[in-house]
Amino acid sequence: MDSLPRMKNKEYLHELRRLHGELVAMQEWVKSTGAKVCVVFEGRDTAGKGGTIKAITERVSPRTFRVIALPAPSEREKSQMYLQRYVPHLPGAGDVVIFDRSWYNRAGVERVLGFCTPEQSDQFLKLVPEVERAIVESGVILLKYWLEVSADEQTRRLESRINDPRKVWKLSKLDLESYSRWYDYSRARDTMFQATDTAWAPWYVANTDDKKRGRLNVITHLLSQVPYKPLKHHDVTLPKRQKAGGYREPALQVRRIPTPYGNVA
Repeated sequence: MDSLPRMKNKEYLHELRRLHGELVAMQEWVKSTGAKVCVVFEGRDTAGKGGTIKAITERVSPRTFRVIALPAPSEREKSQMYLQRYVPHLPGAGDVVIFDRSWYNRAGVERVLGFCTPEQSDQFLKLVPEVERAIVESGVILLKYWLEVSADEQTRRLESRINDPRKVWKLSKLDLESYSRWYDYSRARDTMFQATDTAWAPWYVANTDDKKRGRLNVITHLLSQVPYKPLKHHDVTLPKRQKAGGYREPALQVRRIPTPYGNVA
């Protein structure tokens, strides 16, 4: 079957607007019921984790939707039990926590690039299903997404970052090394799936060669996994503003920003 053409921006924005409304409804349900939602995003470099997370969170409250993107561990954190630094970030009542990369670093980048030993990675894969069982049994809705991109599309996206000042921060030495080790990452991914795709915490794979379709597919699936109810529409009338009561704008000598694009009004 031929693949679909890349989605047009107008169609994408129209559908995203609708889904944003559903995400707000989900947010209000989470807040009112005290639900706990944890969403894990993993995938190949350039697969679009950041863009997908931004699409999910751009119209909801950061007080409810928290994005966790931990830096490299400190020396003290390296001395701790591996999962210890992730546990404090798990959701409490009324929280949606999104991990932009997660404890699965140990099964992917750390394993492939030698930041942990094979024995440490194997031990992690042995233990993490039961840790996730405990998370789910505590009442957390745990969703794990792997974003997959083809080799050709990854090449195109990395090349686009080289000379684009908006994207240069996305291109690191680790990205380049990861690019050269495509099949090492494929093997690590397969091993991870085999060990941690469980009935209580399954992996969901989304192809993101078309970023727009990929984002919409992930958001739609996420919404389907949370038993929220649509928001009821309430008619709202703005109240009358108070009278000025003699107030006048003072002639304060405040600093105003330059207006190279002109003043509004």
